[in-house]
Amino acid sequence: MNRIVNNISRSAIVCSMAFAMVASLNSCSSSGAKDKEDEHKTEAEAPAQEIVPVAKGRLSSSLQLPGELIAYQQVDLYAKVSSFVKSLNADVGSAVSQGQLLATMEAPELNSQLAAAESRLKAQEAVYYASKALYDRLFETSKTPGTVSQNDLDQALAKKNADYAQLEAAKSSYKEVADTRNYLQIRAPFSGVISSRNANPGAYVGPAGKGSELPLFTLQEQKRLRLVISVPEAYTSLLANTTTVAFTVKALPNEKFTAKIKRMAGALDSRLRAERVEMDVFNDNKKLLPGMVSEVSLPLPAQDSTFIIPKSALVNSTEKVFVIRVINNKAEWVDVKKGREADGKVEIYGDLKPEDKLVKVASDEIRNGSELKKVKLAQ
Repeated sequence: MNRIVNNISRSAIVCSMAFAMVASLNSCSSSGAKDKEDEHKTEAEAPAQEIVPVAKGRLSSSLQLPGELIAYQQVDLYAKVSSFVKSLNADVGSAVSQGQLLATMEAPELNSQLAAAESRLKAQEAVYYASKALYDRLFETSKTPGTVSQNDLDQALAKKNADYAQLEAAKSSYKEVADTRNYLQIRAPFSGVISSRNANPGAYVGPAGKGSELPLFTLQEQKRLRLVISVPEAYTSLLANTTTVAFTVKALPNEKFTAKIKRMAGALDSRLRAERVEMDVFNDNKKLLPGMVSEVSLPLPAQDSTFIIPKSALVNSTEKVFVIRVINNKAEWVDVKKGREADGKVEIYGDLKPEDKLVKVASDEIRNGSELKKVKLAQ
């Protein structure tokens, strides 16, 4: 009886294991079929890679740069000679015209030097006129043979020439002192506005030492200003003297001003690697002030035909800049150089040909040489 029971139990166990193996095989077969079905479905649902043709064109853009407004002319006026300020005829904010008297200084010792120089001049004039008269008489007498020796005549001529040289030296000394005294009057070298004054009546001023640290006046021409910008090296070839720029200033954010390029340095600053560009700004209403910082919009017109592509087609990785060209449904990385960009497009320079096909939305995840299963031309 026990043997029969054992046989029945063994048979039941074997049957259970067989049923379990069959169920497992059916489950694996069903799972594998499902995976393959999902894979085919994913491939069918994957969007096609959009490509765009390479085309040549001209791309115009603008460059935003900071600028500075400075006076068209500016000068610091110092005292030429050591003296005391006698009177000041202008103050901060005064509008002055060219040649206008701004300040008068006094130096009594200069009057004494001028008087001494004038005395020496008159004395030398007398000496010269005497030696000249003597030479003239001897010369007239020498016309009669045997009356005056040639040596005496030569000595008289030499004396006259030496006295004349001394007379010219005395004239120069007198003029020097007179010109120095004229420096006691400070006049405006051009029309403008006094922007600073650093002296008061009675102050000691001079070309050196105490009293020379600061200028008496700073004069600026403010009816016309210079707008100065520094253009980076990459954009200097796109500049022209006829270019008109627009700019704004922080003090007047709702107003736009224009200026035309007048002067270009023609060389790069060794520190900034940029070219200095200047524009003239007429400022008759004096809304703009020297020293203001401005935001300049510099137009950069296209000068040559280059390859223009969507910005999304350019990959700017840490290693290099490239685009992905599609040849026979295979990706090929092409190194390029980036130019200007505007309105979602960018200039590129590289080993490309017109009508080459590029991946529209490129990234370094599309490896070089990889196969693109589905591609279509972007609309």
